[in-house]
Amino acid sequence: MTHNQELTPKFHPELTPRLEELEAQERRLVFRQFTHDDAWALGSLLVDLARERQAPVAIDIHRAGQQLFHAALPGSAPDNDAWIARKRRVVERYGAASYLVGARFRAKGTTFEDSSRLDPDLYAAHGGSFPINVEGVGVIGAVTVSGLPQLDDHRFVVEALEQFLGH
Repeated sequence: MTHNQELTPKFHPELTPRLEELEAQERRLVFRQFTHDDAWALGSLLVDLARERQAPVAIDIHRAGQQLFHAALPGSAPDNDAWIARKRRVVERYGAASYLVGARFRAKGTTFEDSSRLDPDLYAAHGGSFPINVEGVGVIGAVTVSGLPQLDDHRFVVEALEQFLGH
């Protein structure tokens, strides 16, 4: 069994999602509320899934500028924390998943780095950060994973959110 099969058995990296699919994920994965306890439970779920797959990731959950959860699993590195911060800033600025933001730029025939006019040392429209969107409130934070290829980071977060929210 290859390393990728162990990490993400249900992911198909060759299948790049369409914008419509990414946007549908955001409409579907909305919270009724998001408390400190929710952050702990979601973060713990992500850690459990990552451990099952021996995924070398760092996991972070922020709400309203406060870090509510952080874990660094074996094989992750300080660079993962830097990627987390850069991807999270994209979610905070655009109110959308970091992968979706990058995909929107690619759909226009350009890249985030070339066209956003934002410092690439501070912002990265790479997969792995997903908005915490609360019904009737809007985006209040982000859940972010770093350590896998960007599409796998994105899909890993989406899978956990679907499980957490019962979708």
